[in-house]
Amino acid sequence: MTPARGDHDARRADVSEAVWRVLAERGFGGLTLRAVAAEMQATTGLLTHYFPNKRALVAHALEVLEQRSADRPRPAVAAVGAADGSGASTLRLLRAVLLDILPLTPESRDGNRIWVGSWDVALTDPELAAEHAARYRRARERLTALIADAQRAGALPPGRSAADLAASAQSHVLGLVVQALLAPQEFPPERQTALLDAYLDALRTA
Repeated sequence: MTPARGDHDARRADVSEAVWRVLAERGFGGLTLRAVAAEMQATTGLLTHYFPNKRALVAHALEVLEQRSADRPRPAVAAVGAADGSGASTLRLLRAVLLDILPLTPESRDGNRIWVGSWDVALTDPELAAEHAARYRRARERLTALIADAQRAGALPPGRSAADLAASAQSHVLGLVVQALLAPQEFPPERQTALLDAYLDALRTA
């Protein structure tokens, strides 16, 4: 008998939770059908109904990671609220969005560690790499809109392309992410924040 749709969706949600727990504990290197099945106390045969091979499991894991990232708390953004159109508020929001990418808390550090681990997996498969690139492109588009708002409000110089500035900002924070994960003693949260603020100051005066 074919499972009811609600049962299927509930089981897939259970699988997604198990995938996340394996990622959090072992990273992408430890993500296997056997590991997820053990986490669920199920058989690998059950999982093949959802993932016929390791690649399908990895693709789903990347989707889970993206959704978890989208759903996680954004304390800096929550603290500043929505921009009111003024130059100061648009810059505060831009800064908050960038701060919330950095590994400033244990939760964001764990999420970033999994993200960085996913890069190697994605780079070995052209289709996964393209999907990963699309995720980062969407993030840049959101940054581009914020930067364009700041330029219109006079908070950032209007002469440079907002898209180029967004690419630069994304590259800056991703570089900080890697440094902080590899050398947390050298890049504590206070230094990460100071380096981001120095970067934004340079943007304002460029």
